Amino acid sequence: MRQLNYRFYATILDAYYGYLNSDVIWEKYWGWSENPPHTPDEFHELQFKKLIDRINRKPFDNEKADRGTCFNELIDALIENRKPKDVDVERTPDGKCYQAVYNNRTFIFPISLCKEFSNYFKGALTQQRVEAVLPTAFGDVLVYGFIDELMPATVHDIKTTGSYSVGKFKDHFQHLVYPYALMQNGSDVRTFEYNVVEFNKAGFVVDTYTETYVFNPERDIPILTRHCEELIKFLEENRELITDKKIFNLQDDE
Repeated sequence: MRQLNYRFYATILDAYYGYLNSDVIWEKYWGWSENPPHTPDEFHELQFKKLIDRINRKPFDNEKADRGTCFNELIDALIENRKPKDVDVERTPDGKCYQAVYNNRTFIFPISLCKEFSNYFKGALTQQRVEAVLPTAFGDVLVYGFIDELMPATVHDIKTTGSYSVGKFKDHFQHLVYPYALMQNGSDVRTFEYNVVEFNKAGFVVDTYTETYVFNPERDIPILTRHCEELIKFLEENRELITDKKIFNLQDDE
């Protein structure tokens, strides 16, 4: 059996990409500002710390992340015709929305939105763990993650966001990791959709969007491999800061 040297889940590849592109992110959000909250160097340092915390699986509390988890679980429950797990749900007095409590936070989701999503994913397999070995110049990497909704011809990832622009998820790695893992396991599903809901600051739905990507092995496997190799170099350079050894395949994973 081949020795696995590293284990990367899809969103840690996103986090590393964000760190590499911290200057671009800073410019996007604060390049116009006369009084930005951080200098580019300070922001880069913050992104570095955030990445190390993610690698070490340091718990973090985030309302936006909770909204996404809550919405996803509601959709899965509707698809599977069951009660949501870890979410208390009741209808609002006007009967138009679900009021959902998750992690001591309350979120409001229009029932029409939830039905639109659950009908779109009718018959999907939910929360499917996929994994595959990716050979690199530095040894074999296990890439893995959870597919939100797996349909016969498409892979789907549900996203919630506070602000959407076209192509927001084009540099994410789920649309490379999941089709690659499926392909390596004999399931050739190349079409990937990010199904996006944009919420405003008050928590109301602004609009929904779909980003579609088609996995091209000749183009995308080298991109995925290069990014994993860059992350390996980063990990080895900062090994003394990494307390959670799962990423080095030295502890049991979930």
